[in-house]
Parts: sequence; structure tokens; C-alpha cells
Amino acid sequence: MQLIREDYLKLIRPYYDVDLIKVITGVRRSGKSVLMDTIKNELLLKGVSGSHIISINLEDLDYSFITNAVELHSEIKSRIIDLEKYYIFIDEIQHLEDFEKVLASLKAKFNCSIFVTGSDSTMLSGELATLLTGRTVEFEIFPFSFKESVDFLKMNNISCNPDEFIKDYIKWGGFPLRFSFREENSIKRFLDNLYSNIINRDIIKKSSKIDRKAFKDISLYIMSNAGKEFSAENIAAYYSQKSKKRLSARTIYTYLEKLHKAYILHSCKKYNIVGKVALESNDKFYAIDTGLRTLNTNTINYEDTFFLENIIYNELLIQGFTVFTGKTYKGEIDFVAIKGNKKCFIQVAYLLSGEETIKREFGAYDKITDASPKYVLSMDRIDLSHNGIEHLNIVDFLLHKASLHLS
Repeated sequence: MQLIREDYLKLIRPYYDVDLIKVITGVRRSGKSVLMDTIKNELLLKGVSGSHIISINLEDLDYSFITNAVELHSEIKSRIIDLEKYYIFIDEIQHLEDFEKVLASLKAKFNCSIFVTGSDSTMLSGELATLLTGRTVEFEIFPFSFKESVDFLKMNNISCNPDEFIKDYIKWGGFPLRFSFREENSIKRFLDNLYSNIINRDIIKKSSKIDRKAFKDISLYIMSNAGKEFSAENIAAYYSQKSKKRLSARTIYTYLEKLHKAYILHSCKKYNIVGKVALESNDKFYAIDTGLRTLNTNTINYEDTFFLENIIYNELLIQGFTVFTGKTYKGEIDFVAIKGNKKCFIQVAYLLSGEETIKREFGAYDKITDASPKYVLSMDRIDLSHNGIEHLNIVDFLLHKASLHLS
């Protein structure tokens, strides 16, 4: 059974009949096509005729005859036979050069609502994108969140205790197809093949001179260290020493940009808590899915909070927060989560196992005079809130049983 991804649908539904091109983006195999199928089904249930839903997947061999923008336009135009509204769905549209011209033309000539998916964040930022300025609305789709993963397993009658499943999710993440496999070797093989596919199809083009093996090794190293301070110089030196191949810091930044474009990584900028402004300094980076982090990690240390930070960071983005790392005079707060003009502060720990750990996590707020709500998130089931700082259980937060308050 397919999961109905209600959190995304709630965002997209108001735009079903709005004269904006709905651009559904995200990493490959995150569920974009399935979400589009759900939207089509909802339109049919609303009474839209199937003949007025035009669906084209540019990765489907049935549409291999479409090799350029003109052919795509001709195919769609041939299916529009009256003045009634048409709903047009195009999967992985970035594969066609000048696709923006097709969308602009369809929008100008016909009574239609257009939905497209893509796995390249720059597909609407080129020169031709000026044709679509102000005419698009974008929705980024993530792999299954922890809550979605739990809901999916229960829906398919697979036993799932969230307090136990969290370790599985930390290790293998939420790419929907990974739940088709039970054995860890099979899951890892699937994720490794998926990542190679992303590299080959969405990152390194046929004409590229980039060394595929070097790119994969470096990118997996970056992801396995997601959440830590980033230094292109140190990564270049590490790889050069390990592989005996010289690599520059500039090359590392080029690789990083490509990971961004393919929705593999998100950058988290620093926020000056005292000055209340974003800082222009080294970002931290978090992987789109912790399963990809695991590919370059021999063993998982569940007390390594960087994995948990990664999951919390992604969850905050999914919930619509703008997220920063908080910079204080002498240290950092893991996250500053902002919506509108309101915010809160978040520290993440695995377990508050002793007085020293409790003092460190709660004490991170000692010098902060900002009155915005302050949270410590951990796996502990005992409520350790004190001194006005609220403690939340991570599993409850991920299941939306505990929420953040902002001010």
C-alpha cells in the first residue's frame, strides 16, 4: 500500500487550480512521482475527467520519442482537444533542454494547471527561467520522515515499536523503497545503487571530466561527517593522502555545489544569537537522508549526536522552519528554528545519562538572554525540564506528539 503524504498534500492542494506552475522537487526516489499520482487520484475524485489529465514521465521508455522541447510541446498540444481545463503532469522535466519554453507556451495558450517534478535545484535558475519568473511555486519533497516511516510500516501490517525503530531509522533513513527489503545487506545494496544512480544521472553528466570514483568517495565522506565543522582544505588533504591523488579545496567546493543541486545536502548557516542576524561564515551541512550517511560508516555509534542532529534538522525543514546553527560568545546552540518573526532554540543529545551531560546541554543556554523558548531534545523518557528550559523526547517530537513553541 502507498502512503498518502498528507503533510505535502495540504501544502499543494490550495494550488491545484491556481495559475502557477507547481514544481515538485527533491532527491531521486524520494517519492515525487507517487505524490503526483496521489494528486491525479484526488482530481479524479473531484470529478475531473481522465481525458483531461495529461501525464508524461520523461524517464519512461513509452516517451522515449520525446527528445527535445518541441516534441514535448507537440505531444501535449495534440492531447488538448477542447477549451475545458487540463491538468498536465510532467516527471523529471529537467532532462529536456529549454523545457521552460514549453511550460511558458502551455501556460500562455491553454486553459491548464501544470505540475512538474525535477531532481535538480538549478532547473529553474538558468537564463531561460526568466520566462517563468513569478509563475512557479516550489515544493521540496524529502524521503519519508520518521513519522511517515512508522505510518507506512503500520499501514502495511509490519510490527513497529517507535522507540525501537528509531535506531533502524537512524541507520537506514527513510527512502521509501528501502522498506521493501528486510535484510541489512539488501538495504545497503539498494542505497549504494541509488546513490550511484544519482551521481550518474543527476550530478555527473556524460561530458563531465569529473572522476566518478573520486566524487563518490568525497561526497560520501562529506555526508558521513554531516553536522560537523566543514573544512574543504582538510577534506582535500585527507583524500590526497588516502588516495595518492592530488585534490584542491576548490574541487571540494565544486563537489559540494553539485550535491546541493541534486538535493543530497542542505547547508545550515550560522545565526548570531546576540546580534540576531545570519552570519557569513562556514556553513554546516546535513544529508537529505541518514541512510546515505551510513554508506560510508562501518559502524553506527548511536550516541553520536550528529546522526540525531541530522534527523532533527530534516524534520524542522519538513515542518516549515528556517533553520540555523546558533552562535554564542563562547560556543554554539545546535539549532535556531524560525517561522515568520518567531523562533526557538534547540539542543540535541542522545541520552542525558549523567549530571555532567545534563549540565552541558542545559548549560549551553546559560549566557543567552534572549527570552525565546529553549529546548533540549533527547531519547530520555523522563522529563528533565528545569530552569525554564523544556525537555522533549525525540521520538515524541518526530511523531508530532510534542511540538515546539515560538516567540
